Amino acid sequence: MIRAYSELYLPDARRSLANCFDYAANTKHIPLDRFIMMFAGSDIASRFEKGDPFVISGRSGIELALLIIEKATGKYDYTERTGSVNKSREYWVGWALAFYQWYSGVSFRKINDVVPVAVILDMYDKYHEMDIMQFTDRMNELRAGTRLGSYLKKYREQKGFSQSELAHLTDIPLRTLQHYEQGTKSLERANVSYLVALSKALDCEIPELL
Repeated sequence: MIRAYSELYLPDARRSLANCFDYAANTKHIPLDRFIMMFAGSDIASRFEKGDPFVISGRSGIELALLIIEKATGKYDYTERTGSVNKSREYWVGWALAFYQWYSGVSFRKINDVVPVAVILDMYDKYHEMDIMQFTDRMNELRAGTRLGSYLKKYREQKGFSQSELAHLTDIPLRTLQHYEQGTKSLERANVSYLVALSKALDCEIPELL
């Protein structure tokens, strides 16, 4: 796979996005799920994805965060950095996400659409000391699970069922059903009895769900 920019620039890109996320969350106190939408909806994200030197190495993470905030709000408001550098969950999310975007070639917007940043934050305790490829493998699993979940959601909506109604019909716990649709649990690994119940309730074959 040909990637958008040389691996030589990857350490700068990861450090930049890590500091950007940390500053936005812990100094500017912008919830990371909100900030990542500001980032993904700006031209900064697309330029980052292409390896534009201006955004991956030409500006510090703090400068990048301030630029993103300014583009979203129309206001430039520098605040002295607070908190412990390199140790926050948000720092790790930026560091890991920059690698995954570079490695996969998937846009930040699409990544966030299928694996919300809240899910990645929850991965910190398990993955922050692991090799980055283990995080990458897990992200690929979550993205694949979400695609499978989208089939389940499509059939459910076609039948006109709410999640609660389908959970009641199939005797599948509502939270479990929500995990399948969100991709945080893989439908491919579901209990066979769940798959049978879903196929009956949704009037489809099991392979159609998968």
